[in-house]
Amino acid sequence: MVNSLPRRLVSMLFLAATAVSVFAPWTASAQVRTADPALRGVPLTDFPRFVKLSKHVYGYEEIRQPGFTTVSLIVLGKDGVLIADAQGSAAATQTMLDRIRTITPLPIKWYVVGSDHGDHTAGNHVLPGGLTWVVHPTSLAQLKRDSAAATAGRTVVVPPTAMTGSEQTIDLGTTQVVVRFLGRAHTGGDLMVHLPKEQILFMSEAFLNRVFPAMRSAYPTEWARTVDAALALPRVKRFVPGHGFIEKDKRSREELITFRDAITSVIAESKRLKTLGLTLEEATKRANWGDVGTWFLADQQAPIAIRRVWAEMDAGNR
Repeated sequence: MVNSLPRRLVSMLFLAATAVSVFAPWTASAQVRTADPALRGVPLTDFPRFVKLSKHVYGYEEIRQPGFTTVSLIVLGKDGVLIADAQGSAAATQTMLDRIRTITPLPIKWYVVGSDHGDHTAGNHVLPGGLTWVVHPTSLAQLKRDSAAATAGRTVVVPPTAMTGSEQTIDLGTTQVVVRFLGRAHTGGDLMVHLPKEQILFMSEAFLNRVFPAMRSAYPTEWARTVDAALALPRVKRFVPGHGFIEKDKRSREELITFRDAITSVIAESKRLKTLGLTLEEATKRANWGDVGTWFLADQQAPIAIRRVWAEMDAGNR
């Protein structure tokens, strides 16, 4: 059995190793491949922050609990701005809107729901009115259910209509954006934003960079195939995650492949545990996740992943 080291211990080991080489220059290539800002060497005071991806395109990294990033995409058009995914609260989303005003006076005109989960949609009610929404039918249905079940003080914004087909092109004047549905992954309504000219693909929660594959509402086997479809897209050099750090071109592809391999390894290990006839509690204790077991949320998400893979297996056996 391989257990992840306590995060505090990992941080201490990292700091000790850093102290030994204190005079060595810190470069991007030397950065630890992790979603943990402390291990990455990025102070929390740096967030929220923009990561400029091209002349008109920015990633927006904000810290969410328990301490890794939630990423939004900002595309500046000729007459307006497109946002893909907001943040997990009204305050965090309003901060993002305020920060956008520091780089452009243009109004927000388009909004893409890459993920329908609350950590990307809970602040949507502070978005400006009159938006053109792009949302997958599966996510629209989920947002309707969430709205119907919302408790007092919680607002769930339900877009007026869903997209038809598997892609939708938006001409922003400065560039073209292609919103793509490549298959079910983390939510079932996973949308990605492709900028062919800039060779960028924002993947929302279909790509969790060094975060344990969170499968509460996922489609495990399909998720791996969806990532393969993203990797096979032409004119993409930079893959932008919905959580974890935004990487440079080559490294972003390497990390996406690593994440795809993490999904398949979690599926394989969960299947192995099921063949042993274990209970979920027993399987969680005996699971060998390898290096993926050291990733963010591993302790929390591993039992959920096992249960989800087992459910997928049972559905396939009926």
